[in-house]
Amino acid sequence: LFPYTTLFRSKFNIGHETTSNTLKKVKFLVKLQRVWLAQLPLLWYYNIRSEDMQTFCQIPQRPFAYLVLHWPLMNRAYLFQSRGHKRRGKYIKTISVMGVLFMNKVYTLHDAVAKFVESGDCICFGGFTTNRKPYAAVGEILRQGQTDFTVWAGPAGGDWDMMIGEGRVKAYINCYTANSGYTNVSRRFRAAIEKGELTYEDYSQDVLMLQLHAASLGLPFLPVRLMQGSGLMKYWGISEEQRKTLEKVDDLKCVEIDNPFKPGEKVVAVPVPKLDTAIIHVQKASPDGTCIIEGDEFHDVDVAVAARKVIVTCEELVSDEYIRRDPTLTRIFGECVSAVVHCPYGAWPSQCYNYYDNDSHALKEYDKASKYQDAEDAKAQLAKAAAKAEKVAAAKPDDAKLAEAAVKAKKAAEDAAAGVAIPETFKDYLEKWVYSVKDNEELLDKVGGSRLMRLKNEPHLGYSTRH
Repeated sequence: LFPYTTLFRSKFNIGHETTSNTLKKVKFLVKLQRVWLAQLPLLWYYNIRSEDMQTFCQIPQRPFAYLVLHWPLMNRAYLFQSRGHKRRGKYIKTISVMGVLFMNKVYTLHDAVAKFVESGDCICFGGFTTNRKPYAAVGEILRQGQTDFTVWAGPAGGDWDMMIGEGRVKAYINCYTANSGYTNVSRRFRAAIEKGELTYEDYSQDVLMLQLHAASLGLPFLPVRLMQGSGLMKYWGISEEQRKTLEKVDDLKCVEIDNPFKPGEKVVAVPVPKLDTAIIHVQKASPDGTCIIEGDEFHDVDVAVAARKVIVTCEELVSDEYIRRDPTLTRIFGECVSAVVHCPYGAWPSQCYNYYDNDSHALKEYDKASKYQDAEDAKAQLAKAAAKAEKVAAAKPDDAKLAEAAVKAKKAAEDAAAGVAIPETFKDYLEKWVYSVKDNEELLDKVGGSRLMRLKNEPHLGYSTRH
């Protein structure tokens, strides 16, 4: 328990002096040991009772491990963290070792989601359609069951399409949702709107991205010139009356106001998100939460600053010393981050710049499967398609291709109705890739190492030629 004994023996030459001097030094060591022992209850209390983070050397719930290595003094650092419309303080557990402050925010994905993602949160995911989307965290949320989210989605993709398909979204504020290059409009998102099942508001992409930036600045609202003269001003997806019943949705979508600096000129005032939670996938992060983002940042930095709880999943967990080698590479300040999760391939099946390309096979599979919510929906849609094909063929009886298509559509509908050949559905896809695995590591085992290696970027090109 007393690792500095050898140090003090060397410093004070114990064993090489007179007996009286040696006894003085021994008495000093005894007093020092008493100080250490007096800290033990405090160290144990802070390690076990703290609800802020696991500390030191990534050794969770091992309160004596660092005693063997260091002579620590526990401190509590008061850190200010932006929470959208106002700033609040938060106590963070830290360790001071010989005057140096250490923080460790490393969690397992399960624990990070369980602690920092709550039902009813106003939430945002990082990334852009098929770029650096936090799919591993999405899968964990689906498995754990959090729901009723108010969503500021940014340019979304299959991540939020899956959440919508599973009925986890209470209100959805977005500019567009698509797996670019694979699905022009995400299918579960589109189906929910067409059926009137999704409370949805639409902003132009430029305005929505500026709203997220304004949230990082702590602004109460944002004046813009964009959207003026368009239908986005006139048509509201969520009515003013309905907005008053939604706790985390602003009472107004937008309003024209006078420019106080130029009388007679009108500008559009739009609300600023008040984010509870943000989840971002990055290339590298250190235990204290400092992040390196390679390639386009999208809106990730803004939501990391704006949200009061931030989970970062990363391809590589690097040391704080690695981060300090080149501070110009860092994009997200550690004090913005609540939890860091080491999660290789955490963006699969989307791409992660400089690491791996998108998995075109998985995205195509999802495109086809998400056409149908479940088996009953598949039967109904195939029957409807068969009737439509038959009607079109009857209108042009001389067209052999239309007649052949009608026969195929009828056969597909009959096979589905009989249960002989039902196509893969959205529910089947989630069961296969989300619910049948306990965590992301098991998912990667299921995907397979050779398939994942084919996605790896080729350094001379910057993308994979085998994906």
